[in-house]
Amino acid sequence: MNPDADFSAEEFAGRLARLRVAMRERAVDVMLIDDCEALAYFTGYETTVNLYRACIVPLNAPPTMVLRALDAEPFRARAWFDDCETFADHEEPVQKIAATLQRQRYGSAAIGFDSASHALTVDCLERLKRSLPEARFVSMLGVPRDLRLIKSPAEIAYLRTAAQILDRAMADAIAATEIGVTSRELRTFAMRRLLELGADPAHLGYVTVARGWGFLHRQPGQRALERGDVLHFELVSSYRGYEARLMRCVAIGAADTERKRAAEQLIALQDQQLAAMKPGASARDVDAILRNGVIAASLRRDYPNVTGYTLGYYSRVPLRSSDFTRCFSPNAHWQLEPGMVFHMYASAKGVSMSETVLVAEHGAERLTQLERRLFLRK
Repeated sequence: MNPDADFSAEEFAGRLARLRVAMRERAVDVMLIDDCEALAYFTGYETTVNLYRACIVPLNAPPTMVLRALDAEPFRARAWFDDCETFADHEEPVQKIAATLQRQRYGSAAIGFDSASHALTVDCLERLKRSLPEARFVSMLGVPRDLRLIKSPAEIAYLRTAAQILDRAMADAIAATEIGVTSRELRTFAMRRLLELGADPAHLGYVTVARGWGFLHRQPGQRALERGDVLHFELVSSYRGYEARLMRCVAIGAADTERKRAAEQLIALQDQQLAAMKPGASARDVDAILRNGVIAASLRRDYPNVTGYTLGYYSRVPLRSSDFTRCFSPNAHWQLEPGMVFHMYASAKGVSMSETVLVAEHGAERLTQLERRLFLRK
């Protein structure tokens, strides 16, 4: 076992065993794992998609990584197994992977692939099929993502650490908010504070002046904060790749009555939503508590965005800012299970609130613990 790995050999063995159960269910002989997050989950290693690379996972034999020769040593420094095949940068990666499958006698096998992978382009897949004309390619759509939904105790420990760092960084960023500073300056402060507290360099989130409800993804501005502004923080803390998220708002100078009331209503509605997040609960019903409540309270005319989404390991190679493997919406026909972790968020009338939430055996547990209120800075 590699001493630099983030998890034990037993943990990786369990992940591989669950993957092989899914392979047997679909009569797959061997599977390609190539998405960044899936590679990290099943091998302990990930890298960019500059050139195609994949882990070959047979049903009844040890896995083999196929990647650039330049990346062989970084792979061995992180992965829980050593077996890899390499190619030079001037060689064709798809041909190398096809040749490795042929040599391992999978040239006419049932080969599973994740058709939702960011790494496997249509062109790559077509070239693989042409290189292995006797093989049968089987879509394992979303399987690697679904297998990552239930977090192990070790993963939850990393998420707890990320949440603790985030609580402290958010509190410090709120304390640094005052008339005359810009949202860009506060974003820089928050990023520096997260790193000082032990977070990984990663996607930071958003710091912006809040107006209406559509402010969530605005970029920071250069205008100095003035009395009457409300500053929106959505900060992300990554620890060993596991991300916690937290949203809070800060009223500058004074908070008007409408915003104070909106904050109180959002907090009350979200508290009801979190209380309903128990194992076996319908995600659709959990979503409806906040969505319908916000509209019924006339806080928003409509609610087009989801009210929560999956948290866990996010690739160190930026692919997406949010994981929608499971999210809370009116058509969320799935049930909550112990070990799932979500970013649950709400916004209306220039106010925002969110938490990192673990679905525990007894119900929802907030991993982020910062006080839930509309903060005021003079």
